[in-house]
Amino acid sequence: MATAAASLPSLALSRGGLDRRSELRTEPGLLDALLDDPATRVLELVDGRAEVDAPDDDSEVRLRYRSPEPGDRDRFVAYLGHDATVGGTAYLLSVADGVDTAHDEPTRSGLRAVGARLGDLDAGVLTTATGLANWHASHGFCPRCGSPTRPARAGWIRVCPVDASEHYPRTDPAVIMSVVDADDRLLLARGTGFAAQGMSVLAGFVEPGESLAAAVAREVQEEVGIVVDDVTYLGDQPWPFPSSLMVGFTARAVSTDLRLQEDEIEAARWFTRDELRRALDDGSLRISSRISIARRLIEHWYGEEIDVAEATLRG
Repeated sequence: MATAAASLPSLALSRGGLDRRSELRTEPGLLDALLDDPATRVLELVDGRAEVDAPDDDSEVRLRYRSPEPGDRDRFVAYLGHDATVGGTAYLLSVADGVDTAHDEPTRSGLRAVGARLGDLDAGVLTTATGLANWHASHGFCPRCGSPTRPARAGWIRVCPVDASEHYPRTDPAVIMSVVDADDRLLLARGTGFAAQGMSVLAGFVEPGESLAAAVAREVQEEVGIVVDDVTYLGDQPWPFPSSLMVGFTARAVSTDLRLQEDEIEAARWFTRDELRRALDDGSLRISSRISIARRLIEHWYGEEIDVAEATLRG
């Protein structure tokens, strides 16, 4: 059974700052009214990327918002929420097709690239916008009858005009876990498709009828042949690539002999803290970037933040 523990610090995509004001989504004409208001802030996504002001150093990245434009009425637009200022500023998502040559393309970045450097409000806006845009892009047809669906409730559902069924944005729960043995060594693995030298903690989707703790135990045993107990919850964050909620745990390994699931895991090994540090320093190991909960799970075991170059594990 999973138990509660201190939350992981600084989960990049779990920060607040956006008041979703879900009660407004059913208001007739909400999107039209907001598009008529020049004070509305619009976040435009092109191929999943937003315009940003990104300094050359490691300081905070800011999203570039704009006022509504006539072209927004021909695009998919969704109400994201309001900020916490007096009177509240409304934020909309506008999804543009393809490359928008009217904007400075080199200034566009996606959530993976800049999420860890955004402020709380911008992180909430871009995370929500990315998740909504991804869901709408892949759910244009009714799963019951196959008819094209249309957005409704300010972009928060899709409705089938044939059978009147309503379809809501999905979130797929996934567990991600640091597995530690009796000698306090951390297990890292390289999944198929990872970049060379890339390794991370284990993860997998929760199956129907399964608890989170049971999913942790099953995934670890399936992927590396290890039995675990003492499954302990540490934290969670949304991961809209395309629509997951990553729920982080730590677990104690009952055994240490590894039997790899060949179609999922290319390599796995146990690390002491000294071995991890040496491997990172000599370049033989690359770990996840700070936007990921995987990085925070590794640092939770390590005992402090790890200063290494950011890396993308997927090749």
